[in-house]
Amino acid sequence: MDKHTYGSGLIGNCAYLAHIEKNTNISWLCFPRFDSDFVFGSMLDKEKGGEFSILPESEEYSSEQRYRENTNILETTISYNGEHAYKVTDFAPRFRNYGRYYKPLMVVRKVERVRGEPKVKIKCQPRAEHGKKKLVPTLGSNHIRYMGVEQEIRLTTNASLNYVVEEKSFMLQRPIYLVFTYGRPLEAPIEVTAEDFLQSTTAYWREWLKSTSITNFHQDYVLRSLLILKIHQFEDTGAIIAASTTSLPESPGSTRNWDYRYCWIRDSYYTLNAFNNIGHFEELEKYFEYIQNLATNSNGRYQPLYSVTGEAKLTEIIHDLEGYKGNQPVRFGNQAYTHIQNDLYGQVLVSLLPLYADKRFIESEKSHSRPMIKTLLDRIDETMDEPDAGLWEFRNLKQEHCYTFLFHWAGASAGIKIANRLEDVSLRKQAESLRDRAIKKIESCYVPELKAYAQAVGVKHMDASTLKMINMGYFGNDIERANNHLKQLEKELLAKDFLFYRYKHEDDFGKPETTFLICAFWYIEALACVNRLDEAIEGFETLIKYCNHLKLFSEDVDQKSGSQWGNFPQAYSHVGLMNAAYRIGIKLDRPSFL
Repeated sequence: MDKHTYGSGLIGNCAYLAHIEKNTNISWLCFPRFDSDFVFGSMLDKEKGGEFSILPESEEYSSEQRYRENTNILETTISYNGEHAYKVTDFAPRFRNYGRYYKPLMVVRKVERVRGEPKVKIKCQPRAEHGKKKLVPTLGSNHIRYMGVEQEIRLTTNASLNYVVEEKSFMLQRPIYLVFTYGRPLEAPIEVTAEDFLQSTTAYWREWLKSTSITNFHQDYVLRSLLILKIHQFEDTGAIIAASTTSLPESPGSTRNWDYRYCWIRDSYYTLNAFNNIGHFEELEKYFEYIQNLATNSNGRYQPLYSVTGEAKLTEIIHDLEGYKGNQPVRFGNQAYTHIQNDLYGQVLVSLLPLYADKRFIESEKSHSRPMIKTLLDRIDETMDEPDAGLWEFRNLKQEHCYTFLFHWAGASAGIKIANRLEDVSLRKQAESLRDRAIKKIESCYVPELKAYAQAVGVKHMDASTLKMINMGYFGNDIERANNHLKQLEKELLAKDFLFYRYKHEDDFGKPETTFLICAFWYIEALACVNRLDEAIEGFETLIKYCNHLKLFSEDVDQKSGSQWGNFPQAYSHVGLMNAAYRIGIKLDRPSFL
């Protein structure tokens, strides 16, 4: 079986995200938001998805793709006929300007000769209405306007407009700039402005990375993960999405094709935890604003996920598109918004804990949130005995999940610390009572003959999510108890090369076929926690081989072929990598720089 990996890189500026293939084509770009309709979507339909490529006149060519060091700027070099080569530099402008971040809905593409006398053909064919509508190009003085949508879509360039519209090859005699905009177009000198944006964006990313605090353990993978996670936050509201894509299948033909372009409260907790570990708080502060503005239902309950602007209704619609490599259905929207998933109250509390526990946040930055803390504890109280869909979002199965109780425990424990900081005796007593109740519920999932904790009350299925009991310190200093639980999880769910299944029992769509990458990184972290450090290091260094050519990780891995599947790149997987590296690095106790 051939190994399948995703052949694209990702650029973004916290306002939009775009996938660029090794053939230079922008195969996925949604404007004006992460969860909007696509402008380019050939990832999901070669014909209806349009195209934005810069290809040589020869059909046979080779391609190399890399990120400019310590940035989210992507460079693709195309070589053909042995003597001709050119480079395409793609980036989303982001830098400080007038005291704020400049992050326009603008893709900048620079095309420059590397050697020989390369000829290139530019195709720019944007789409609308989920691929059903081709936008009509109209020539301006120095730009092409694409008609057919309310907002202006424009390609401003110093290349021949007629060559672009006619898709005609031309000699690359000087650097060509292509500035693709949604809404406000570029109205400035193109060469000077594009170069200035490129240098400013390069400087921004490099300065941003320098403010991180990481261990010396596999820094190259950690830094790439950090850069990818950063652009998954929709800065305008603070929402953090799970992935930039929709309907990339968990395994071929599985129909497990989901839209991940939304903000899961759970996923956001893990992302913020990773940022917190490296000393970044800007993302947490923005996310706090987002959480405060989320609507709850009439009972004051949160949904598992919301849109990037906090919209609650995310109706799932199947569209007539061929799907990634023919895998259907293609879904926009996600029915999981209707699910009951009760772990999220604890996750919000744990996410907010640094605001109270870290002295770098002054009192006025969080004093107004006291009612919110009380409400979250009330919701834990209310849902303690309620079955839910769990973090794997079972569509037709409700259970009392161990993982949910674990976050009741963690949220209540965070509540105790917050109450102490607020000097609120009543709040502390409520949180202590909830913590004790949660412990009893967790213990009701214990299976004595297995010396391990099951997926839910009344079943014996093992579930990789209970690895978090070890990683979050539920067992305290009782390494033997933690290791007993870990050994049973290994026995049932461990695949080859340290890959890990979420669970193996049948769900709404049959038995899972692929392993879930964040579970594998949870496993590595757990190994480090129980002092099996050599295994943890070996496992980490094995798992990082499951990336694509740019160190980007998918959601799922097929253990038989080593193929990448699921939405890509998956924030969850990069979070898992960062946290596992952090845990190992701390255990190794190496200085940040040798």
